[in-house]
Amino acid sequence: MIKEESLLKSNILWKPSEEWILNSNLTEFSKQVEFPLLPYEHFHGWSVEQPEEFWSALWDFANIIGEKGERVLLPPADGGMLGAKWFPDASLNFAENLLSGEEGSVAVIVAGEDGISRSYTWGDLRGKVARAQEGLKSLGVSSGDRVAGVVTNGLEALVALLATTSLGAVWTSCSPDFGSQGIVDRIGQVKPKVLIVSLDYQYNGKFFDIRENIKAVCKVLEGVSAIVTLTEEVDGSIKHANKVLSWEELCQEGPTVPEYTRVPFDHPLYILYTSGTTGLPKAIVHSVGGTLIKHLNEHQLHCDVKPGDVMYWYTNTAWMMYPWLVSGLASGAAILLYDGSPLRKDHIGILWEIAEKVGVTHFGTSPKYLETLQKASYSIGQEHNLPHLRSVLSCGAPLSAEQYDWVYDHIKKDIMLASISGGTEIIGCFVMGSPVHPVRRGEITCKALGMAVDILDENGISVHNQKGDLVCTKPFPSMPLTFWGVDGDTRYEFAYFADRPGIWTHGDLAEQTAEHSLIIYGRADTTLNPGGVRIGTAEIYRVVEQIPEIEDSLVFGLPNDGDEEIVLCIVTKDGKLDDILADSIRKNVRKKASPRHVPRRIYCVKEVPYTINGKKVEGAARSAILGQTIKNKGSLNNPECLQDYNSLSERSYL
Repeated sequence: MIKEESLLKSNILWKPSEEWILNSNLTEFSKQVEFPLLPYEHFHGWSVEQPEEFWSALWDFANIIGEKGERVLLPPADGGMLGAKWFPDASLNFAENLLSGEEGSVAVIVAGEDGISRSYTWGDLRGKVARAQEGLKSLGVSSGDRVAGVVTNGLEALVALLATTSLGAVWTSCSPDFGSQGIVDRIGQVKPKVLIVSLDYQYNGKFFDIRENIKAVCKVLEGVSAIVTLTEEVDGSIKHANKVLSWEELCQEGPTVPEYTRVPFDHPLYILYTSGTTGLPKAIVHSVGGTLIKHLNEHQLHCDVKPGDVMYWYTNTAWMMYPWLVSGLASGAAILLYDGSPLRKDHIGILWEIAEKVGVTHFGTSPKYLETLQKASYSIGQEHNLPHLRSVLSCGAPLSAEQYDWVYDHIKKDIMLASISGGTEIIGCFVMGSPVHPVRRGEITCKALGMAVDILDENGISVHNQKGDLVCTKPFPSMPLTFWGVDGDTRYEFAYFADRPGIWTHGDLAEQTAEHSLIIYGRADTTLNPGGVRIGTAEIYRVVEQIPEIEDSLVFGLPNDGDEEIVLCIVTKDGKLDDILADSIRKNVRKKASPRHVPRRIYCVKEVPYTINGKKVEGAARSAILGQTIKNKGSLNNPECLQDYNSLSERSYL
């Protein structure tokens, strides 16, 4: 390690030791392919310029179970990205790759607000999957059928997912805290054959009965042949024209080892949903092989996950980080499934208490969660002994430079902090961390291997040290197969290739630095343009949310005489906003960002609208203040708060 003083001078907060680098999976992989790992930019260049070599070598390195075949990539005839065929001769099964761990080793740890429930070995897990598989087969589920879960993040959901995919069927899920319309808007699109449901759940010490929601869903879903309830006995209140049975009845008998139906590489595996508020959520179909190999790339090469590690990410079953976590099993790691509030009202550090007890090595979270701990002055490193922790990962929003400082000051000095960014659309990342790079304050470490990431300006020119659109210029295996439903291919192409034909434009405003690290400034569709200058909302959040009096904030732009003015809505601890606080906000923004970032209007609101997956929804607030219709409110965790925004234009501001 180099001295802390020199790290600070170079804006580097952590640097891996020679031993760390030498023992990393990434170093081992570079030896296998006989290509020098450093400089990384050359190694990354090889991975995108020679995709057949890279992805084929990764298949071998990760010991993917299945037949690889001779061919790796059939590129599109037009030289673009759409229509690429990966491993066209391959045959594999997703669940088979996730269930290959040693019989007596721990595979899954289940926990909730009361602490750790119990752990399960790979042998236990295989047995449970085998029985659930037999139950699904008895209900007529076979390759290509959809099985949907409205389920909590517990063992049953995991077993159902693995049993479904073991048959070559397709898994899709929602979290039980969605309203009935939100559930129907998602899984109703894909017409599942079997629906698996939680009828109740607990969150932050409160009990929630969702039987009425489930009844409403069951009335309108088409094509469901059976409903499985996660209760000990069949609940008589759930009526359906076909079969209703309990989870115990589904899994009451069967073999101890699952059978695996091997399918082509591009066979559908998951259907995930975007959480936007403009029309129905897009139902994105992901492939078996693309998902598996992309996650193995990210886990093993970028996150340095190894057999025996313990992975955790705070997520519900609706967010893409749920399948991302589940794939950790394919690398021989145990996964921690936590169901409940991450900030239990009487114990703000419940997640870290559990992480300490089970020896979590990779802890995944969000900037909002870290910000809450920071404002509560909860010093994780002082409260908990975390000798096994090697990496903290964050996504869902940009991680501010100040939060980088806080992680190293209050969690652990010697860890790999990785802010990662990608999306539901690719079920993975464009940019992320690395076990061989230094961590630079406020910057995402590197481009993911195999991903031809670039930042382009309005003229399509690659730029450094200035903001532009994050794009990907070459095919990669985890590109969606399609969007489910009518005109799915057309809608998919329009969503990501309309702006630049043949190039994936992801919709993030970003910058690549001279050190080849990256900075994400927020979604391009929420980019502010006062005076024609592009400003990412994250640039303002970074400043405002460090002010002690402010608990939360939301930034968006409003039209004003042919230009745009910046509107800032804040949630304060005492529910008040005065001239002193408004003046302090503007001075801080002007000093730490620029005069162009200073908000024209500042309002005090009760809440900030969030999606159920925990993302701020600037567009919904903007639509509310403009009196526009807000579609797909089922995506919001707290849609009622938008009533406050409806009247903002009539209120005075500071």
